[in-house]
Amino acid sequence: MQRRLFILLTVLFVLSAPAVSAEKKEGEILRAGMIGLDTSHVVRFTDIINKADEGPGAGVEVVAAYPGGSPDLPISADRIDGFTKTLREKYQVEIVDSIDELLKRVDVILLESVDGRPHLEQARPVIEAGKPLFIDKPIAASLADTIEIFELARKHKVPCFSSSSLRFNDKLRSLRGGTPEIGKIVRCDVTGTINPLKGHPDLAFYGIHGIEMLFTVMGSGCKTVTWQQDGLVKGEWEDGRIGTFAKGSYQVKVTGTKGTAEGGRGSYGPLITEICTFFKTGKPPVPAEETINLFAFIVAAQKSKENGNVPIEIRDVVAEARQVIEKRSKKTAQ
Repeated sequence: MQRRLFILLTVLFVLSAPAVSAEKKEGEILRAGMIGLDTSHVVRFTDIINKADEGPGAGVEVVAAYPGGSPDLPISADRIDGFTKTLREKYQVEIVDSIDELLKRVDVILLESVDGRPHLEQARPVIEAGKPLFIDKPIAASLADTIEIFELARKHKVPCFSSSSLRFNDKLRSLRGGTPEIGKIVRCDVTGTINPLKGHPDLAFYGIHGIEMLFTVMGSGCKTVTWQQDGLVKGEWEDGRIGTFAKGSYQVKVTGTKGTAEGGRGSYGPLITEICTFFKTGKPPVPAEETINLFAFIVAAQKSKENGNVPIEIRDVVAEARQVIEKRSKKTAQ
């Protein structure tokens, strides 16, 4: 009970901000901007959004972008020029020299930087300007940054969410909470790609795709995580359910009290639908507390791996993250 109360109190302050949309008058375009042109997502997303003539994507258009980039990451530095050129020449997206300049030209923002380390500082001016914000995976490179982003969004009453595209699959989402066929969920086992990135926990870059699928089914409430010697990452939820993640092709198996079921993986199209709907309504499709618990799962798994495969309490990694935030706050105030 004490552990449950601790987690509840931890996330209450960072619940998603009240719905504040970037609603435009009928016939007007909702102008979208991008930060970070170092991932293929920027081209794919722009193509889907700017070609939409019906559905949630209609009336939203990517019109401007700030390249950003991380010089110390080849995956960023080696690709940014190409994607920037494509957006400018193929999609006539205006390229600007700063986030401040970008904010003058757009109504909503997609933060796409492949590197999660600068996400907090890139998100800060967006949130302070009151622009609805989608943050591509990973939301950040640390749990402290993740929590601080949502606290900042709450403070300024700006809607914000982060997600992988693999979350948004109708079959996968229908399994959340169980179904009449499989009964109440007892266990969910997910496999997915792992590709560590400098400056991030091992599961934060590509591993987060599979973990997003896990949390789509399980929801928040994970309390303990163990990275076992066999490579299986095992999470125990407050209500006794078990969720696991392991390296492999993307698969989801859900075990219930009556039977089992398999879930599919999402794709870019459904994610773009969710993003554009979010921009229009101001209602995040993924709660802040779920994303925080999800990233805490990733951090706890890393600590378990580095400390002899011992179980790590989610409340402990959250407490450590809050200590980091407190130290930052004191340093800034000095």
